[in-house]
Amino acid sequence: MIGEIDILGVFVPAVLVLMFIAYLLNLAIRNVLARVGFYRFVWHRSIFDLGIYVLLLGVVVIVSQRLIS
Repeated sequence: MIGEIDILGVFVPAVLVLMFIAYLLNLAIRNVLARVGFYRFVWHRSIFDLGIYVLLLGVVVIVSQRLIS
């Protein structure tokens, strides 16, 4: 994994970019789950959303590793 990414002359940590991608995916998934009414079956929505975010971040990191190597 590369340490930094150059975005318009500003070096940002690669993890920050991956976290932002996971956050955008999380927003999309939360929107879909809210529209279909899935959250009626969830006990604690905030903890559930955090779990989804952590899983998505892991998937994004693994996919980025596979694409780089």
